[in-house]
Amino acid sequence: MCARSHMCAHGVNEKCKGRTLILTLQIILVITSLLMGLSVLLHKGKGGGLSSLFGGGMQSNLSGSTVAEKNLDRLTITTAVIWLIALMALNLVLHYNL
Repeated sequence: MCARSHMCAHGVNEKCKGRTLILTLQIILVITSLLMGLSVLLHKGKGGGLSSLFGGGMQSNLSGSTVAEKNLDRLTITTAVIWLIALMALNLVLHYNL
């Protein structure tokens, strides 16, 4: 575990706090990376895609994309934004020892 020599006035070990933050951000990066890769693979390409396995293959003539495809777009964009924020936060924490 962490050394107890870096106690602050509030009794919280600052070194452990920083390590916990770094570990949390790294876990978020791994999870969002896997989710983003999976969601990109599920997108329909020019000739179909893995999304057709999960009901995304039925396409309406009126709309350009299906509801499943739109939800997959939202998931991909949201995951990418979370990944980018976690990446920048981890960089700031490591660089400036926040």
